[in-house]
Amino acid sequence: MTKSELIARLAELNPHLYQRDVERIVSTIFDEITNALARGDRVELRGFGAFSVKKRDARVGRNPRTGDAVKVDSKHIPFFKTGKQLRERLNAD
Repeated sequence: MTKSELIARLAELNPHLYQRDVERIVSTIFDEITNALARGDRVELRGFGAFSVKKRDARVGRNPRTGDAVKVDSKHIPFFKTGKQLRERLNAD
């Protein structure tokens, strides 16, 4: 599901809200999650999961085309861990 599909679905389920308002709500939520991660904070949505930032150390990688060693700088990456309720719902038989 894309962001625009999410907005359309939420607007469909909430006919009392204008689509532009739903779009603003979704964008604000995503912006706040992004800003929190940029600050190094953890974002937990109970039952859904938790977003956090992990640091990857610098390392030596390989260029797959030439096989030469390439220095890869350290970097921060977003990480998502699913919540228990989401895992249970996905694995329900």
